[in-house]
Amino acid sequence: MPINYKILGQSAPANTNDANLYTVPANTQAIISTISVTNDTAAATTFRIYTRINGAAAGAVNALYFDAPLAGNSTLLVTAGLSLNAGDIVTVRSGAADALTFQAFGSEVTP
Repeated sequence: MPINYKILGQSAPANTNDANLYTVPANTQAIISTISVTNDTAAATTFRIYTRINGAAAGAVNALYFDAPLAGNSTLLVTAGLSLNAGDIVTVRSGAADALTFQAFGSEVTP
């Protein structure tokens, strides 16, 4: 089984709506080792991260972080070790428009 280590997704939401950070491709499994959340503004804000099995709706039941605070000009590194199957989606949300950037690092495993 080939393993491809890579940046799985990057997102800088322009608004406060949900944004998909990474969707596991068909015939693939993925492991997200780290998610970074960076606040590139001076003001504190909040963020959300969801793991949505097979594209389920984002909600409290699948939230890793829900309205978690993040200080201005700071970065949080989430060491997660998330194991995902084809069709699973990692979704993010920023508490303020144009304030946060998200990155997912890990590997994809294909048959």
